Amino acid sequence: MNIDIHSQGFPLTSALADHAKRRLRFVLTRHSDRIQRVVVRVGDENGPRGGVDKFCRIQVHLLDAPVAVIDDIGADLYAVIDRAADRVGRVVVKHLDRSRIDRRPARANAHLIAPEELAPTPHPAHPEGERA
Repeated sequence: MNIDIHSQGFPLTSALADHAKRRLRFVLTRHSDRIQRVVVRVGDENGPRGGVDKFCRIQVHLLDAPVAVIDDIGADLYAVIDRAADRVGRVVVKHLDRSRIDRRPARANAHLIAPEELAPTPHPAHPEGERA
């Protein structure tokens, strides 16, 4: 699973990148065969002024399903990444379930049994079909 992490407004530390990768692998490993790539953008809108403005945007590009996108914002960037990763994990499952339902083939009528085939068959000892 290819995870790209980009930061906006501050330099990306290795600790922050490792945290994001670890959380995303935890929630997405089960579906890694259906994931093309994951793009994470973290940033601080106000810069050094502080406040509740740190954001995390996660895009999961899936095979045969729409892109799952989650945005989250908060004061603590680690908590924001945790929340966004948990949410994107649930959204990926939902997208994959929907795409599986859409791809399910229609049932063929060949295996259906006609009502007349369900009628009781005559017993070999009684040619009239009556049973003793």
